Amino acid sequence: MQEYPSPPADAETLGPRERASPLQVALLASVFIVAACGLAYELIAGALASYLLGDSVTQFSTIIGTYLFAMGIGSWLAKYIGRDLVGRFVQIEIAVGLLGGFAATGLFLAFAGNFGPFRVLLYGIVLLIGILVGLEIPLVMRILKREVEFRELVSRVLSFDYLGALAVSLLFPLVLAPHLGLVRTGLLFGLANTLIALWALRLFRDQLRRRRGLHLAAWSGIAVLCAGLAGAGHVTTLAEGWLYADDVIHAENSPYQRIVVTRWRDDIRLFLNQNLQFSSRDEYRYHEALVHPGMTMGPAPKHVLVLGGGDGLAVREILKYPQVESVTLVDLDPAMTRLFSAAPLLRKLNGDALAHPKVRVINADAARWLEDGEQSFDFVIVDFPDPSNHAIGKLYSTGFYRLLDKRLRPQARFVVQATSPYYARESFWTVVATLEASGFQTAPYHALVPSFGEWGYILAARALPPLPERIEVPTHFITPETLPDLFRFPADMARVPAEPNRMNEQTLVRTFEREWRHVQR
Repeated sequence: MQEYPSPPADAETLGPRERASPLQVALLASVFIVAACGLAYELIAGALASYLLGDSVTQFSTIIGTYLFAMGIGSWLAKYIGRDLVGRFVQIEIAVGLLGGFAATGLFLAFAGNFGPFRVLLYGIVLLIGILVGLEIPLVMRILKREVEFRELVSRVLSFDYLGALAVSLLFPLVLAPHLGLVRTGLLFGLANTLIALWALRLFRDQLRRRRGLHLAAWSGIAVLCAGLAGAGHVTTLAEGWLYADDVIHAENSPYQRIVVTRWRDDIRLFLNQNLQFSSRDEYRYHEALVHPGMTMGPAPKHVLVLGGGDGLAVREILKYPQVESVTLVDLDPAMTRLFSAAPLLRKLNGDALAHPKVRVINADAARWLEDGEQSFDFVIVDFPDPSNHAIGKLYSTGFYRLLDKRLRPQARFVVQATSPYYARESFWTVVATLEASGFQTAPYHALVPSFGEWGYILAARALPPLPERIEVPTHFITPETLPDLFRFPADMARVPAEPNRMNEQTLVRTFEREWRHVQR
């Protein structure tokens, strides 16, 4: 292919053409799709790293930084492509389509199968995709030089580039990730890149000398990606079979998390983003310890609030108290509450608690709901996931607890699940310090849950009533003899100095990540 001539020296003074040519429209549409695909691969890599490695802020920041750096390298390398621009563009589109399309599949399988150092593979793939994507726009601009006047060239290309990025940034969290999943979404955008290559071959069919090999490569890429789309479900099942020891009986992506339920004989387990939430063999230990000490101390609560706990297991324990008049459950993810309200096996586990007439289920962000509402409560259970990222870490901050204080009745108290005082000792006592800095008295305690190990909880109130001496309802774990032991800490779990977790600093997230990373080595 012959190099397109440069624009005339006085091109800056020429007025825009009245009508875009069909070739201009086709090429600018290609820019839109190419930009959408480029951002999609970046979002998929960041989301996958967050799902598998935790700490979404760190993962997204490092992925985006690496990706942008790689795009800069690609843009710089583009100047060394001197001839056959369309042919090179087609080759790059096929390469980025295959690499970007199968990136999520390969990374998921590599993580599940423990095939080598995952982070090296992750950032290596991000670098390669970024370099290829960085080559695309400079080549398109050089191809467009003959069709678009210099004044319009940069603005049109960048406008369509930004519009494509906007489109995928809206579609990815709202439609693609929750409904297609990361594997299918990656393959879909890979297919789009490869179709752009085929489109370019058609647009410039009269100017390409070696079309046959490029056509074969493009059609082969399309066939492989279509096969990947057809088999995406089997790939996900295979990877999760490696990742989880037991049979996966339910798996879905919600806008907020990956939900997986496994079963081995009579043991039902829930995983959110690969993290174990409960085992049906011993979850009663966790939930009895979470609910009953706070329900029993002080005046009998009539109106109870549960923040998190969309599985309904804490609600099951609350409903054992006949004096309770209402239970309000606020959980961010409707997929969770829907699953545990509909699946017979899970409804049996929670005693169909979410369908009880005393229970009201609300799907909302807990902080926003507390801020906007007016109802007050006698007892509150704060059962959020561990503070493994900044989005959850804010729910363990002084700001959040002061917000919660506005919804407490005069003699109300609340309980917070606060990770393990054994494995994450400083993190646990950071939550205690945060509650105290928010103006509450605290009573930390712990319980042994075999699936998790030693687990920690904190009772808090403006003025704590005396600790309970016995539990008023039937239990499988707590007895009057063992209840006082929950509030005694051995030397290896005793209090250590810790600073409060504040919204703008989120020291708890860094502490938690450091402590659990040490445990997992």
